[in-house]
Amino acid sequence: MTAPTNTSQDLGRALAAAEAAVALLPASSPLSAGTPVQDAAEITLEGQAIRARFAGAAQGEILVMVAQDLVDALGETPLGSLDVTQAVRPAIEAAAATLGPVVVDPGNVTDAAEALASLVAAGGTLVPLTDGTDVRGVVGLLVKVDTTAATTPSTPSTPSTPSTKDLPASPPRTGLDLLHDVEMEVTAELGRTRMSVRELLALTPGTVVELDRAAGGPADLLVNGRLIARGEVVVIDENFGLRVTEIVSLSDQRS
Repeated sequence: MTAPTNTSQDLGRALAAAEAAVALLPASSPLSAGTPVQDAAEITLEGQAIRARFAGAAQGEILVMVAQDLVDALGETPLGSLDVTQAVRPAIEAAAATLGPVVVDPGNVTDAAEALASLVAAGGTLVPLTDGTDVRGVVGLLVKVDTTAATTPSTPSTPSTPSTKDLPASPPRTGLDLLHDVEMEVTAELGRTRMSVRELLALTPGTVVELDRAAGGPADLLVNGRLIARGEVVVIDENFGLRVTEIVSLSDQRS
């Protein structure tokens, strides 16, 4: 089946979405948005695709595909296996935000080849992300409903992809280096306790819940539920903060 022919507005939107996403997408080397395509067969990349729906000023779907080296790096970190969907979430939200005020659903990992083909078949556009030589990622955009009259960027007559010599000279990143720009949810925990369902149902305003931590004792700093540090609670400009006093070693994390 032949994919619908996209307008210059569709191509411009996809390119703008890709340019917004690429700045927040972890990669082994600096990436730039290439020329939009409407044929999934033109994309040759091994990796995983994350597809998310959005609604608001426009309705449709955003697709972000990342290379397998990033997927592998996320699977083996000192903090345990990290979710690739969370790692690319900022890039997805940035891409969708180019369409105006929208709400993006959590997204899900899907078969890459099938996701690329189905998005194009539905009228979407794919934008390869290149390191100047090879495709290292993909951003796809499908706008099903446009509820705003706002002007969207038009596509340049010939979108240019920077040559290798134009890119910043920096060594390729591997392993943990790929994850340096990934945003993580960090939690400070004062303490824990166990309660029966009866006790939980009996909670009322003013009830004091005793925790398993002595007053003045250190609070825990956790990433994805894994303890990485301890510290003391401080107040900074009327907000609580945590002054780190101890970094928990990897061996202690595993014990």
